[in-house]
Amino acid sequence: MGEEETAAAEPVTETKPLSERDLRVSDQEREHVVGVLQKAIGRGMIDLDEFTERTDRALASRTRGELNAVLADLAGLYHPAAALAAAPAYAAPAGYSGFPSGQRVELNAKYSSLHRGGPWVVPSQLVVRNKYGSTKLDFTEAQVQSPVVHIELDAKWGSVEIIIPEHAAVDLNSIGDVKFGSMEDKTRSNGRMGNPRYVLSGRVHGGSLVVRHPRRGLFG
Repeated sequence: MGEEETAAAEPVTETKPLSERDLRVSDQEREHVVGVLQKAIGRGMIDLDEFTERTDRALASRTRGELNAVLADLAGLYHPAAALAAAPAYAAPAGYSGFPSGQRVELNAKYSSLHRGGPWVVPSQLVVRNKYGSTKLDFTEAQVQSPVVHIELDAKWGSVEIIIPEHAAVDLNSIGDVKFGSMEDKTRSNGRMGNPRYVLSGRVHGGSLVVRHPRRGLFG
């Protein structure tokens, strides 16, 4: 009887996997965030009282989730781990295994319009050919299979619009051939950290390339 009571009194514990937000932070990471807050006050984004309050929270933070919350509402200023923690976990729809690793998927819009949006599955490599047409790639709800997506553009006298979520970023540095056309990054994320990261290459001849975030509001 005594042995049964002792066994029943022992607590049952379960081990749950830690997420990115649950990881402990170091003094160096806390000091980095304080440096970011100093930039924010220099730009007029926060006042002295907010700086003091946020600095106290940053120095008292134990996890990445707590530390990232200090900078959550400061557009353009973030801790490197914040983008990774903010990104949702992507998975292919039920019953679909996705694209084989390394497979290049080609999208063509010739004298026509091509639109991808909603929870569409995105491979790690895309080729977009646009001739006298328009292409719109909306990654807001996309099921992305890798943290880095390579997109090769071959746009001739057509428009390409790319929409990425707030936590993502683009890299346009490999697009060096723009003739009689335009290229605009409205997200201002080129060169910044983000997850996923969309790396664009190729050429834009006689057309336009626009990268933006989802529009907010009734008519977004």
